[in-house]
Amino acid sequence: MNNVKKDFSIRDLENLSGIKAHTIRIWEKRYNLLEPERTSTNIRTYSLKSLQKLLNITLLYNTGYKISKIAKIPETEIPVMVREIVAQNSEKSHAINAFKLAMVNFDQNLFFSTYNSLLSERSFREIFYEVFIPLMTELGLLWQTDTISPSHEHFITHLIKQKIFINTEKLQVLEPTNTEKVFVLYLPENEIHELGLLYLNYEIVLKGYKTIFLGQSMPISNLIDLKKYYDNLFFISYFTVSPTKDNLKDYIEEFSTTLVDSESNVNLWILGRMVQHLEDINLPEHIKTFNSIEQLTSGI
Repeated sequence: MNNVKKDFSIRDLENLSGIKAHTIRIWEKRYNLLEPERTSTNIRTYSLKSLQKLLNITLLYNTGYKISKIAKIPETEIPVMVREIVAQNSEKSHAINAFKLAMVNFDQNLFFSTYNSLLSERSFREIFYEVFIPLMTELGLLWQTDTISPSHEHFITHLIKQKIFINTEKLQVLEPTNTEKVFVLYLPENEIHELGLLYLNYEIVLKGYKTIFLGQSMPISNLIDLKKYYDNLFFISYFTVSPTKDNLKDYIEEFSTTLVDSESNVNLWILGRMVQHLEDINLPEHIKTFNSIEQLTSGI
């Protein structure tokens, strides 16, 4: 069971807010902005409420408010000011901070209001590249340092997925205009993180192609059925944790043996962290690797 993290170290606060621990201590001592508790060994710990307050303060501080002025604002007014700034100002850094605040508090209303504010000035594609990708990169680092819990990550990821689904569905009501290729998007067995694959599906549909989204943990043997319906198949997958480095060559050979023949045009395009280990493998013509979504979509 996932446990919601309720106690944070000063290093956690630094990671989430971007404010150095030394500065947080100064704000704490000089302006009494935070009230940490102390462990039996005299180590500072901070509550979820303290983290929320610091993120709000950080947003005001990054907007141009002096810390001395922020310290004089009644505590109940700070969240109100933050919401007004988020509603009026959709700059990238403010939006990312607001999304982090929404994540920490499991506040979907703040997520939606921030997203809608961005959408009034940007396209969905711009929001994804300029805000969601940097946000998820930050969350990856926060995850590695144990600053956020699985519950936080799942909450924010699910909301982003919702937006991808909505925008993809708007396009899928139209008939594909490019029929020379059919793209099948899937993840290998034991791969479950599909956010990048979902967005890639949106990009390909946007270009007018037919896509078939199969999602997580698909064995190669389950891909054979697609050949009964289509000739020009382009399989697209993310190799993040699976297949492992030692199993990459075997996976490529199994894919080729199982799906590639002279009667149909079958290709495999690969993204993800494991791509770096494929550089030492002599790949057949029907398999290509890409370092980013942009690189792949520009080649379609």
